[in-house]
Amino acid sequence: MLEVLRENFSHLFEEELMVEISKVGMHLKVNKGDTLMELGSSVTHIPLLIDGAIKIFRLDDDYREQILYFLERGDTCALTLNGCLGKAQSEIKAVAEMDSELILVPAQYMESFLKYHSWSRFVFESFNNRLVELLEVIDSLAFMKLDERLYNYLRDKVLINSNQLLEITHNTIAQEMNTSRVVISRVLKKLELEHRIKLHRNKIEVIEI
Repeated sequence: MLEVLRENFSHLFEEELMVEISKVGMHLKVNKGDTLMELGSSVTHIPLLIDGAIKIFRLDDDYREQILYFLERGDTCALTLNGCLGKAQSEIKAVAEMDSELILVPAQYMESFLKYHSWSRFVFESFNNRLVELLEVIDSLAFMKLDERLYNYLRDKVLINSNQLLEITHNTIAQEMNTSRVVISRVLKKLELEHRIKLHRNKIEVIEI
């Protein structure tokens, strides 16, 4: 595990910290669609993403989703860090957006690792980055029209998957954007008429990036 840490986190962490993480961490590979954390579950580990992408979202009382952000290579989950500090239950659900690889650090080491400058910086930068993304989500919901929200959603998917052809259904988009399939289908058709996307069967090609 130490070599994996060196290959992926040497630009972030000092050697001593990586050695400590290698002694207590768990190397994990997950498949697309696997759930890593449920809403209301105990926060037992801190994820360090090596490869892939993890979708972080909330569920309302009717189990409709609201995506908060995606974790990508080199990221951790700020809301998980917050849960470690407060020893609270998870306020989010985490699902693998694609096949992913990560290291799980036991939550009890969250505070003791703060003796390392690189860990402290990593934690505070993670909080800051996620706060910016959450503010963007709030702005999107409050001020942005649905067609722009949908296009930004598709663009983010393209960037995460490194592929302009997305294998995704209208129903999945509706669920993740907390709206109806009929509305999503109508707005997708509008975007296609504007030559920003091209619709295929269960696939969407994003033309403009």
